[in-house]
Amino acid sequence: MVLAALLGVAWIVISREELVQGGPITLTEAPIVGHLAPDFTLQTAVGQTVSLSEFVDSAGANGKPVVLNFWASWCAPWRVEMPSLQQASVTYNGRVAFLGINQGESATTITDFGNEYSVTYPLLIDPENRVNRLYEVNSLPTTVFIDQNGIVREVIIGILSEAVLQRRLEAMLAEAREPGLVVT
Repeated sequence: MVLAALLGVAWIVISREELVQGGPITLTEAPIVGHLAPDFTLQTAVGQTVSLSEFVDSAGANGKPVVLNFWASWCAPWRVEMPSLQQASVTYNGRVAFLGINQGESATTITDFGNEYSVTYPLLIDPENRVNRLYEVNSLPTTVFIDQNGIVREVIIGILSEAVLQRRLEAMLAEAREPGLVVT
C-alpha cells in the first residue's frame, strides 16, 4: 500500500502542468446555481436592445427576479409550456422580468411564434447562439431562475409546469422581501 501511495505521488509530480504565467487567474461568472448569472445584451425582433443587467441589481435595492426561457419554434415542449410562461408574465408583471431567448432562428420566425402565442414579454434573438453557449444550454426548453441580485437560483431543463413556475416565482419574491428567508 505504501508503494502504491509513493507511485501515486510520483505520478502527480511528474505529470503536473506548469501554471502559465502572464497575469492573475480570474474567476468569471458561471451559469450555475449559486453563482452570478452572466450578463448579456441581445435584441428583440423589432430591434429593441435588452440586457440582463437592466433587471438585476447586485446590491439588491432595485433588482427584480428574472426568468430566462431558452426556446425555439421547432421545440414541441416549448409550445406546451409557453401559455404558462405568458400567463405568469402577466400575473407577475412589474415584479418579475421574463425574457425568452431564441436559439438561432430568424426575426420573422420569432415574431410569428410570438404573435401565435400572444407573447407580451421580450423574445430575444440569439443568431449565433452566443448566449445559449454562455449559459451552456444543450436542451430545449431550458429555464433559468435568477434572483433580484443576479444570482442563479435554479435551472430547469425540459417542460416547466405551471405549478413549479408559480412556486419558484413566489419563493424568489419572498426572498426579495425578506433576504435570508428560504422558501421551497
